[in-house]
Amino acid sequence: MVATPAWPPASLPRLYVDRQLADNAPLVLDGAAANYLGNVLRLGVGAQLKLFDDRTGEWLAEIAEPGKKRLSLRVVRRLRPREPVPDLWLLFAPIKRGRIDWLVEKATELGVARLVPVLTGRTIVDRVNIDRLRAHAIEAAEQCERTALPELADPAKLDALLRNWPADRTLFFADERGGTPLAEAAVPGPAAILIGPEGGFTDAERAAVGAVPAARPISLGPRILRADTAALAAIALWMAKAGDWSHSVAR
Repeated sequence: MVATPAWPPASLPRLYVDRQLADNAPLVLDGAAANYLGNVLRLGVGAQLKLFDDRTGEWLAEIAEPGKKRLSLRVVRRLRPREPVPDLWLLFAPIKRGRIDWLVEKATELGVARLVPVLTGRTIVDRVNIDRLRAHAIEAAEQCERTALPELADPAKLDALLRNWPADRTLFFADERGGTPLAEAAVPGPAAILIGPEGGFTDAERAAVGAVPAARPISLGPRILRADTAALAAIALWMAKAGDWSHSVAR
């Protein structure tokens, strides 16, 4: 018996649009999105694609009027509601360009809800291009079929974050001096993972983090990991134990 192919197929182009979508709503795209659809993919009238808006979910749309610089779409129907996102934040010290782009991309793919660049005493990079990082997060969400974008916060100093830390959010502190393995410590509920700079935290910073009632020192294994590797390893461990990786997913 021949299987009935899924429709719409997973291979349809998929784009994020920063506006709320609805049934039969007209939509005009220009700029990079129009160039991609009209010049790169050369899509014509009736060609279909998937859109998501980070508000209502994922939608099927079709091209009504093609163009190379501007094209009109018609939203056909909703395919999926906006996904529930595990309540996990990643707090990370900025690292060099290229590696920080990769970190944001992969953290988005892994399902993090919020990304917070944290400035510490040994942070090498003190300027963060939020617009560029947001573009990487959007591209990653388009590729991995997320319907919800991670929130990307402005850079904040570590001491300011700790002063206002919410009492109900567990702060898993990746301490190079050791702690409870995250695979054991992770439990469902609001959480954040704090990853320091490649030079590590200062003694004063370590003491300040440890003084936060919600802080829990964790270990990520016997080897010394680069900051970006440590962040992704920690996210994967938390998602497997307390996140949504164990849930069955229907497409």
